[in-house]
Amino acid sequence: MLQRTPVGNLLRDWRQRRRLSQLELACDAGISTRHLSFVETGRALPGRDMLLHLSVRLDVPVRERNVLLVAAGYAPIFPERPLGDPALAAARAAIDLVLDGRSPIRPSRSTGTGALSPAMPRCRSSTRGSPRS
Repeated sequence: MLQRTPVGNLLRDWRQRRRLSQLELACDAGISTRHLSFVETGRALPGRDMLLHLSVRLDVPVRERNVLLVAAGYAPIFPERPLGDPALAAARAAIDLVLDGRSPIRPSRSTGTGALSPAMPRCRSSTRGSPRS
């Protein structure tokens, strides 16, 4: 049987990653340190809204918020799509454009044939090692 990590342990890990004490997180989230401690130790189960509130305060990525929700026994609420999803076509095109612009070898624009040409001009040959006059 697959063992899941308790939600309290996951929250504690995120709090420690952000280098916050229980007091700092509790004050920032507007809850008591006792309640936060109970949640982290498993003595209390946070409600869905409390879990989302804490994850926002901890700046937990959306994908990991789903992990927290599932660990607490709630259904994930943030949709997850594969990169090949047609809805992400515009985002993929933008990423490709940025990556192509950062490539050290770019398509030649003068010929329009797609022949490759260096992105940077050639450097002069080095004079290192040659005798000076």
